[in-house]
Amino acid sequence: MVKTQGRRGEVASEVLSDIPERFSIGMRLLALPRDSNRRRELAVEELWPHKGLLVLKFTGVDSISEAEALVGSELQVPRSQRSQLQAGWNYVSDLVGCAVLDQGREIGRIEEVQFGAGEAPLLIVRSAGRTFDVPFAEAFLEGVDLEAKQVRMKLPEGLLDVNAPLTMEEKREQAQGARRKR
Repeated sequence: MVKTQGRRGEVASEVLSDIPERFSIGMRLLALPRDSNRRRELAVEELWPHKGLLVLKFTGVDSISEAEALVGSELQVPRSQRSQLQAGWNYVSDLVGCAVLDQGREIGRIEEVQFGAGEAPLLIVRSAGRTFDVPFAEAFLEGVDLEAKQVRMKLPEGLLDVNAPLTMEEKREQAQGARRKR
């Protein structure tokens, strides 16, 4: 949810679902705050589109201050209310926790999936204290096996080094370049 909207506890939310018409009055949703793993169940009392967002009024959320507590939360549809997906499609929440394999070699596990950084969602993969940003792009994807909790990919050479910390040599070169510019 991106912001409060109105005075009666409404919130405006970006819809990431491919089926936006699925949202309806009485529907139960789960709100997952960014800083917690504890979900809160909410019932939709009213909803309407507004400037590319979906405005939601939840039962029991009746003031701006109560709505502010929801801002930043991710709304999730409970598993029991999910639509059947076409073959080859996956729910983002099912990818979290999966191992990412690059040509058979495990590079880490998916901690989060981010949207808005480009055409493809970005898998945030962590392994041994390192974090990798991996585009979940069809061009790199070989397959997803949710039962085995694996995402198999063929990543371009050097992609995993994009966010790598600088080596000592790179730090020296960077410092020398900064001195030359003075």
